[in-house]
Formats: sequence, structure tokens, C-alpha cells
Amino acid sequence: MTRRQLATALSGLFLVLVLWPARGRSEAARDGLRFAISFPTERSQAPQNGRLLLMISSDSSAEPRLQISDGPGTQLVFGIDVAGLPPGEHAVIDENAFGYPIRSLRELPPGRYTVQALLNRYQTFHRADGHTVMLPPDRGEGQRWNRKPGNFYSTPREVNIDPSRDHVIRLALDREIPPIPLPPETKYIKHVRIRSGLLTEFWGRPMYLGAHVLLPEGFDEHPEARYPLVVMHGHFPYTFTGFRPEPPDPNLEPTYSDRFGIDGYNRIQQEYAHQFYQDWTGPGFPRVLLITIQHPTPYYDDSYAVNSENNGPYGDAIMHELIPYIERRYRGIGEGWARFTYGGSTGGWEAMAVQVFYPDEFNGAWIACPDPIDFRAYTVVDIYEHDNAYHVDSQWKRTPRPGRRDYLGHVSATLEEMNHRELALGTKSRSGDQWDIWEAVYSPVGADGYPRRIWDKLTGEIDHEVAAYWRENYDLSYILRRDWQTLGPKLRGKLHIYVGEMDNYYLNNAVYLAEEFLEGTIDPYYDGEVDYGARDEHCWNGDHTRPNALSRLRYHQMFIPRIMDQIRKNHPADADTVSWRY
Repeated sequence: MTRRQLATALSGLFLVLVLWPARGRSEAARDGLRFAISFPTERSQAPQNGRLLLMISSDSSAEPRLQISDGPGTQLVFGIDVAGLPPGEHAVIDENAFGYPIRSLRELPPGRYTVQALLNRYQTFHRADGHTVMLPPDRGEGQRWNRKPGNFYSTPREVNIDPSRDHVIRLALDREIPPIPLPPETKYIKHVRIRSGLLTEFWGRPMYLGAHVLLPEGFDEHPEARYPLVVMHGHFPYTFTGFRPEPPDPNLEPTYSDRFGIDGYNRIQQEYAHQFYQDWTGPGFPRVLLITIQHPTPYYDDSYAVNSENNGPYGDAIMHELIPYIERRYRGIGEGWARFTYGGSTGGWEAMAVQVFYPDEFNGAWIACPDPIDFRAYTVVDIYEHDNAYHVDSQWKRTPRPGRRDYLGHVSATLEEMNHRELALGTKSRSGDQWDIWEAVYSPVGADGYPRRIWDKLTGEIDHEVAAYWRENYDLSYILRRDWQTLGPKLRGKLHIYVGEMDNYYLNNAVYLAEEFLEGTIDPYYDGEVDYGARDEHCWNGDHTRPNALSRLRYHQMFIPRIMDQIRKNHPADADTVSWRY
């Protein structure tokens, strides 16, 4: 048996042990510490499918369900899949349940802890490709399992735990996360929601796309005006944020930002949101339609705005259903020369992807701190050449690959830790988190209907057959190199890429590789921009005058004026460049 076959066999055996179905395994048949978890008929009279999670915390500052993260402050989570669990019957989480950051309950030190259970509820989808899958539908929260409306969870309680004792702790999922209210509309902010025919056909049930539209100043007073469209891509937006007609609240209690190390960052956000309102409504600011898009999938808060075997035709649905609807309803010009896009991180990748995959439908993309745009640097992994994602390839050493760092290079999480957190939260790419959505977007469908793994989630062993599929379909740098003869003339002057040289997730590595091609001897020259922020972290967006904490609040003021420059350089002779200039 080869090393690859042995690793696959062992990982398969391990998953059988840790993910054994909850039903049919009685409490009496077990020894040691175990948690017996059930939901009452008041919650539901129907059997439930989903991911049952047990959180254990030594930190009383918040509910355990809100304390699971990649950082050093994370608390503990253990998970099992449940299928057809009836009300009143117990599912059991014991030492065989896969956990993060410790692997098993038996490793837990004795002590007093706060415990909480949650059921991330799945529904059955009968897809048009013939596969039937169980996934958590988005319920307006952006695929956040710990805040998803309809999920059952238990009241946190303190217990004494000693894994060496034969002991059963019973938890009842006595609560349900309530629905999220719809955001209000204002004079400037409008909300759109349409049923997508393309996505409904793929998923076998009604599926919807949404958007938040920021109308330009003077929209009602200038009914003859038709406007360029600007799409800001990014994670699931509840409403259009960062736009505040009211002055900052002088009585706002300041809060501390762990990310930026700033006290009172919430006050700064209000100041910049009000400044954007003043700029947007003031004289001289370009009049455009500015939108953010709601396109969550059953895998994540965001589809990555492209067509995908596992997610369905989100790219076409956004381009051919949602955007034309918005342009018709709010008097958009509706032509490629008058559409633009920008975003950061996930939104940065999306901005580049839609410009590359729909080159005639956009006239420029401003791409900040993009998710990996070259899979030779899938953060720190070369999925084509490396054998293992979690450890440096070596006969004798086991050097872990880093997953997150600060601007000084201090590592706070490894790739193995980050992926094992996701494995505890969900099998079959169902964690609702970052590495799993990349798989759901980029991978082919597996025989079971779920995404094929780019690497074994337990061991990190890379599947190079899947990697080859990723390269041909979603490696943006490779696609540029492969198709530049036809793409180059359409993309000239349209690609503008920015990243910090100390990006927390090593996203600058992929940008270096893409730049080698773009700034090489290619014909035509791409005539765009690649820029780096020295010592800047995630998500630097090209502003050399402000720190990340502030520049991230000024995307619109930074990029919309540059969009006007692009229109002046690149528009048809008979284009409407007048009606919206007032």
C-alpha cells in the first residue's frame, strides 16, 4: 500500500469514527464523558437534519457559540452530523466527536466550564444535476451558523467537567434564533430582491438575489438622467453601510477594535460614514448608481459571483438577471462601458473575476487585497507542486504552514488549525467558512453531490486532479496567461490591483505572480496598475496616505473619481456622458 493509499484509508476510518450518525448509539452503550442533546416538540415536531455543535468555554464574557475563531482566544467546539433526529431523542457527543482546537473531549482538562449546544439545521435540495444534498439555506444572516434564524440552541450553563469520569451531561436546545427584520428604505437607499430563474432551476426550489442601491443625489429631480453602474463586491451586506446622513452621535459609547488596536473605532466609522454622505450629496461628486449585492449560497455568505458546478450559475444570474433589473428600475445606462466594479478581499477576487469572465460587460475593476488570484500561491500553498497543504513537504520534518500573521510576521493560526475548525463546524464543505467556500466555488462536483476536496481536510494531502480543474477554470492569473491573445485587447486599462506586503493571509504572494505576467513582455500591454503597501496588512486598498483602518472606509471616494477618468478614456462615440453630469 502506498503512503497516499494508507493516509486515505486512515483518514476515512477516522471520519467514520468521529462522524458516526447520532441515531442508534445509545448513552448506555458508552463510557466516559458524553453530552446527550435533544430538542423539545415546542421547537419542532419534525425530525431534524444538520450539524450538531457543542461549545465549551472557560471565558464567561460571551455565549460560547460566539467564541469560536481562528485566533488564540478561541474556545472549544465539537461536532457531529445528525440525520432524522426526532424531537425528544438524544444525540450524543462523546470523545469520538471531532473537535477544535483540541481533537477530542478526552483531552479536556478537568474544570468548570460554560457549555452550549447548537443545531445548524439543514434542508434537502434536489438539484438539476441529479444530486440530492443537505445544506443550510441562508436565512438573511449571510450563512453565520451561530446567528442563523431558525437554528436551535441551548441556554448556556456552567458545569463541572472531568473527562476521566463516566458522566452524562444533558442539554436541551430550548431556544431558537429569531428572524432578522428587513432593513428600512430611505430617500437614498433602496432594496431589491428578485427570484432568479437560473438559480431556481439549478437548486430545484425558489432562489433569490438581492441588492442595496444607493441612489445619486438629484435622482428624482433629474428624471431624464441615466447613470453608470458601480458594483461594490464583498461579503453579505444586510443593508448599504457606511452612509450616514446624521452627524456622528456625540453620546456613542466608544468600543475597542481588536483588529486595528483603536479605541473608539465605532466613532470613527460614524464620522467617515457621515463624510461619505456629505461627499455623495455635495456638488461635484460623480452621479452614479452604487450597489452592493446579496448572493448567499447554501455554502457561504457569497457565491463569488461566478458560475460553479456546486453553487450553480450565480455569475450569469447576477449579470443577466439582477443587474439588468436594477438598471431598468433605476435608469442605468445598461452598457458595458458604463459598468464598473471594485471590492476588497473576497470582493477583490470577485471584482477581478467578473472583469475577466465578462470582459465586455465592465469597463474597469479596482481590486484590493484579493483572495488568491494565482493558485501557485493559494495563500502559502502551491496546489500544483506541493503534496501537503498543512506541512512543508519533507521526508523527516513536519513544519506547519502558517495561516495568519500580523505585520511583523507573528503567526496566530496555521492552515491545519483553520481547516480543522471548519471540519468541526461541518463536513462535506458545509462549515459556511472560507476554505470550504473556495472548494464549493472552484471544485467539480463529487460522486456524492458535494464538492470534491482540494485536499484531505484531516491530513492536508492535496488532490492534484482537483487542482488541475481549479487551474483551468478559476486560477485567474493562469487564465490571463492562457487567453491573453483574446482577453488582452478587452482588458487593457481595466485591471488595477492593490495589496499590502504583509497581508495577514499572505494574499500578496499571488499578486506577485500575477504581476510577473502583467508587467512582462505581453502584447498588448495591460496598461493597468499593481501597487503594494509596505508593511500593510489585510486589506490594503492602494491608499498610501492613511492606515488600513481608515482607508477601508473610503473605497467610494477613492475609486469613483478614477472611474470617471476611465469613462473619459474609454467610451463609445455616441455614449450618454451628459445626462447624469449635473
